[in-house]
Amino acid sequence: MPRPNLMKQLTLATALALALAATTASHAADAAKIGFLTTLSGPGAVIGQEVRDGFNLGIQHGGGKLGGLPVEMTIVDDQQNADSARQTVERFLKRDKVDVMTGMVFSNVLLPVLPTILSNDTIYLSPNTGPSDYAGAKCDRNFFSVAWHNEDIPQAVGKYATDRKFARVALIAPNYPGGRESLTGFKRQYKGEVVEEIYTKMGQLDYSAELATMRAAKPDAIFFFLPGGMGVNFIKQFGASGLGKQVALLAPGFSADEDTIAAIGEPIAGLYNSSQWAADLPNAANQKFVTDFRKAYGRTPTLYASQAYDTALLLDSAVRAVGGKVEDHEALRKALRKADFQSVRGPFRFNTNQYPIHNLYTRVVEKDAQGKLTNRLVGTTMTDHVDPSVDACAMK
Repeated sequence: MPRPNLMKQLTLATALALALAATTASHAADAAKIGFLTTLSGPGAVIGQEVRDGFNLGIQHGGGKLGGLPVEMTIVDDQQNADSARQTVERFLKRDKVDVMTGMVFSNVLLPVLPTILSNDTIYLSPNTGPSDYAGAKCDRNFFSVAWHNEDIPQAVGKYATDRKFARVALIAPNYPGGRESLTGFKRQYKGEVVEEIYTKMGQLDYSAELATMRAAKPDAIFFFLPGGMGVNFIKQFGASGLGKQVALLAPGFSADEDTIAAIGEPIAGLYNSSQWAADLPNAANQKFVTDFRKAYGRTPTLYASQAYDTALLLDSAVRAVGGKVEDHEALRKALRKADFQSVRGPFRFNTNQYPIHNLYTRVVEKDAQGKLTNRLVGTTMTDHVDPSVDACAMK
């Protein structure tokens, strides 16, 4: 049996150990662990690269940290494949025990793995896709859409088409959630007649049959949502078909951004498109972002890079607000909801479903003062836009 003085020593040692453990638990984590899963191969690789580079620039602007906390980030290629994504998600959650996940580009990759992420009480910050069901009935405290609702930008194009008095429009998109929701968004604001609504396979590159169908329908305009290489091929084939002499071509900003302009050249000149962001928006945060992105990567950023940069700045603000205690998920979620950062798109705040309330803009592709094709801001199409699904979300 221990002697009384030894008992006192053991009791004191135990108390000190408990006190040390409590003190350690209240301190900031050693690093913010980020699981970054994005598309870096295949037809959508250029989009994933923009998302990766925009996010990395945001970290660089924080001195290589997020909210003053060192960053441990693992970047993995999802290969635009849900099965590959599942394996990585399991590793991020079980082995790496990441604090936050981000990076996925395509909703058909995100949607199969999102329930696993959210049920693990892991926060997911979406830098590119905003599925309608997670804006509504499936809204979740751990899901933040930093980019937009999938219908937002197409809605702005639909309003533009109505304002331009295009009476007959043909629509085309790939047959996956993001494509279907994009055409739904366009139709919410478009008041004319939809004469064709065509859905293609993901990754399709030959559109001769679809263009022939649309020619026969005799529309005033064609609205297309075909991300990555699909859109590049469609615009080239549209130009070669001669349809551009009779039909206006309209696009979301995804299909008329700097990557697409570089791949197509002159045939894309004059294309009107909508976006939540433009490189020439005159706010200070955006000017710094565009200037530094060009210096870092030697190219003008796309909207994909802009919203990934916003994602990094949002996370930086939240980590700082919780004093680096990223393991306190409730506090981190509360800080994220405040969106206390200067967005490059201008006004930005989260609605109750944790999707953005923001402005939507119209841009046109034309030559700048140096003779280079780029997007020019035309004007604000929708102000303080609220997505159409928020009323179905139970979060308040």
